[in-house]
Amino acid sequence: MEELTWTRPTSCANSNNCPEVAVADDAVYVRSSLRPDAIAQLDVSEWRDLVAAIRAGEFDA
Repeated sequence: MEELTWTRPTSCANSNNCPEVAVADDAVYVRSSLRPDAIAQLDVSEWRDLVAAIRAGEFDA
């Protein structure tokens, strides 16, 4: 795997339980800061669908 640059939401800057995202040329990678070795790879379409679902509240409890 190529060297990835991970980013996290600014609201998580001082937390140790945050989502992290790395964007590559052909994929988007997602992981939890608690389990940095467990990485999900999404293609661009999957990433857009995930972001749209989060914004629509589909994962709200």
